[in-house]
Amino acid sequence: MSCSYYNNSMKTILVVDDEPKITQLVRDYLERASFGVLVAHDGQKALSIAKTEKPDAVILDLGLPHLDGLDFTREFRKTSNAPIIIVTARADESDKLIGLELGADDYMTKPFSPKELVTRLRVVFRRMENVANANSEIIRVADLELDVPRLRVTASGRSLEELTPTEFELLATMARQPGRVFTRAQLLDAIHGMAFESYERAIDAHIKNVRKKIEVKASEPKYVLMVYGVGYKFADK
Repeated sequence: MSCSYYNNSMKTILVVDDEPKITQLVRDYLERASFGVLVAHDGQKALSIAKTEKPDAVILDLGLPHLDGLDFTREFRKTSNAPIIIVTARADESDKLIGLELGADDYMTKPFSPKELVTRLRVVFRRMENVANANSEIIRVADLELDVPRLRVTASGRSLEELTPTEFELLATMARQPGRVFTRAQLLDAIHGMAFESYERAIDAHIKNVRKKIEVKASEPKYVLMVYGVGYKFADK
């Protein structure tokens, strides 16, 4: 893959928030970091922009008019796996978990640091670039095959539903060492590369998504197994 995910000048970010002061603040920081920026102040407009402009990532508030952030995420994920970072004033933990379960990659709580937001965005793109430059790594375990550069997973040669970059990196981390038990903190570090506000229950939301996409029956997983009181592992047989 020849393109570079980490080259900011090639990346366009859609910022969605109904507070103009926040969108302007985020826009200023992103443009200083050499990202291109699109702005929408309601969910319906954001979805329209996303369909036509195909942004490389979305920074998303949850409390939006016309179409809220969770509904936007649900619709956006039908056609795009571009990273989504939720930035929200909602303190309810369930809203954050639902956002992650719908396919968001990360979240921050308002008030937030614009500098940290830019850092998180760079980490997401760096992770995608590392995957793209993986030199055709193929991970084979049980009847699954993970084609790392293409972010593709197959089971006995049958293509499975496409994973987001975050979901794929989480699965690949475990599949490289089947049988090893990873704590939630270790998996959080693996997908973020540094300590973030995101708490360990975020891993449960991502695991839930992975299971929906790769397991025959998500409620009875045979690949990604929970080790109660510790974390998760990829089945070693």
